[in-house]
Amino acid sequence: MKADMYHPRPIPYFTPACIVLAKGSTTTEPRRRMVESICRVYPDADVIEATDTPHNKVPLEHDGLLGLHSEGKRTLVLAEHRSAVRFSSESGNCCPNYWHFSPYGFCPYGCHYCYLAGTKGVQPSPTVKLFLNLEEILEEIGRVKLDRPTAFYLGKLQDGLALDPLCGYSRQIVPFFASQKHAYLTLLTKSADVCNLLDLDHRGHSILSWTVSPPEIAREYEPNTPPVEDRLEAMRQCSLAGYPIRAVVMPILPGYEYGDFLRRLVSEVPLSRITLGSICSYSGAVRLGPRRRHRSARDSMAPVR
Repeated sequence: MKADMYHPRPIPYFTPACIVLAKGSTTTEPRRRMVESICRVYPDADVIEATDTPHNKVPLEHDGLLGLHSEGKRTLVLAEHRSAVRFSSESGNCCPNYWHFSPYGFCPYGCHYCYLAGTKGVQPSPTVKLFLNLEEILEEIGRVKLDRPTAFYLGKLQDGLALDPLCGYSRQIVPFFASQKHAYLTLLTKSADVCNLLDLDHRGHSILSWTVSPPEIAREYEPNTPPVEDRLEAMRQCSLAGYPIRAVVMPILPGYEYGDFLRRLVSEVPLSRITLGSICSYSGAVRLGPRRRHRSARDSMAPVR
């Protein structure tokens, strides 16, 4: 399905106050039509034309980590990404390096432990980004020469499904990987909106992985995210649709009980893999996390007006 044939839906847990039309957003007629359809979904959002500004340099009014981060989470940037397909080559990292791609940037959710907030690509302009050159991104993946099954990760620098109701990209991405001989999609998410996935012919080439935690931990450390119960139901639905399903329980925090949740997880969801991990973050995100948690606690105690 082409992007201009998809009818956008509002994104759960995200209502942008501002939509920025950054560099590349209006350079073709299909992109202009997509911009118009997205803006119609959010008629109350301010629309700012900044077509000479790259997606990672959109200026924000606030100063400081917390102010920038709060404003960025209310800002949707529509743009293009000319280097969206990469092979990570990080040193000193216990995780293996791998191919990944970015039709989106950053994430609308509010997890206190989010490592993305500390990355060099996010810190200067921590906005939620939707890149409109998906066809070019997929063509670049198709040009990678492969001689064995190889995973391309969607979720290293973003949530892989959170913006899907708005853009419907999964309806292009999943069929693309289904048509490949050696390329596989590994999609990482916390989203519970899987409507676009259930009727697709994925041919086993799309692996869906959810990050989950015991519900009491998610309520404390993952504000503005789909409840764990909803994520588990999304996992079950996608399993019935034949997708290989994985779970990531991360970060495992000291002082909390995980045994009962893990037993429930493996009994209720047919998993092909489960990954357990500790806190993994950058210094900027580590400094930001306690401030965000303090603000969430303060806001939750504010009187309702």
